[in-house]
Amino acid sequence: MLGGMAHLLIVEDDELLRDALSAQLTMAGHTVTPVADGAQAQSLLDSTRCDAVILDLGLPKVHGMEVLRWIRQRLAALPVLVLTALDGLDDRVAGLNAGADDYLTKPFDFPELEARLHALMRRGRPPARAAASVGQLSFDRAARRASVRGAALELSPREWLLLDLLLTEQDRVVSKQRITQAWAQDGGDGGGGSIEVYIHRLRRKLEHSGLTIRTVRGLGYLLEHEAAQA
Repeated sequence: MLGGMAHLLIVEDDELLRDALSAQLTMAGHTVTPVADGAQAQSLLDSTRCDAVILDLGLPKVHGMEVLRWIRQRLAALPVLVLTALDGLDDRVAGLNAGADDYLTKPFDFPELEARLHALMRRGRPPARAAASVGQLSFDRAARRASVRGAALELSPREWLLLDLLLTEQDRVVSKQRITQAWAQDGGDGGGGSIEVYIHRLRRKLEHSGLTIRTVRGLGYLLEHEAAQA
């Protein structure tokens, strides 16, 4: 199991392998976006935040090596695990020199891929701060307390997890699927109602905090600091 929930992009033109990886990683509790060519990968990464990329090199439209260089120019810290049928030393060296964080040759065992992804994301993701202050909001994960201008916020379990996720991904879009998975992993019910209901409740509780939750149509929700929007 990979440590913690992640959004993984799989870029693989082999449909059987792409579907198998997507199913396995989804079962492991992660949000998975599979695409079949390099152009789709670039388009998605331009608009969506991912935690790691599983990248085949022999891709149509835009070659995997070019996608890798493109990622390194724009998303320098994004972990990339390269998959390829090319097993020569020169090919591996070329991939690593182009910016791959790790390299796995086909065929491979899924547990090895999972372990390598775990190691890459452990190195690449800074730990969430136990306490944070954003705008007029104070948020203490360790004590599980939140307040606005010193006044305590009364949050249900689902509202707490939603706010925690939005703060962790501040200025990045959080999908509905990722919110649902966070609630499921927590194991608590937290009451009924749709995501929209909890977003509405949280918006009301964050009034006067200097933070707003923006709906990004078709993608999810974005927590923004009002001062940064000015």
